[in-house]
Amino acid sequence: MLKLRLKRNGRKKQPSYRLVVMEHSTRRDGRPVDEVGYYNTITKQSYFDIPKINKWLERGVKPTKTVASLLNKNLNS
Repeated sequence: MLKLRLKRNGRKKQPSYRLVVMEHSTRRDGRPVDEVGYYNTITKQSYFDIPKINKWLERGVKPTKTVASLLNKNLNS
């Protein structure tokens, strides 16, 4: 089952995340099927490729709770 979830990047104590589509059984930093955005927790900077995300959601990809929350916050503001 494919999931829309966060993949950690960055240095120690300075995380940033990429929003990726990957198999649910893959490790957190494993190889993604597709990268669809990023989110920096320090600067609160984010970018989401909305057309790509919609394409994957139409194909049945489920977002995690954290990703769903991030998408709701960014789409509503």
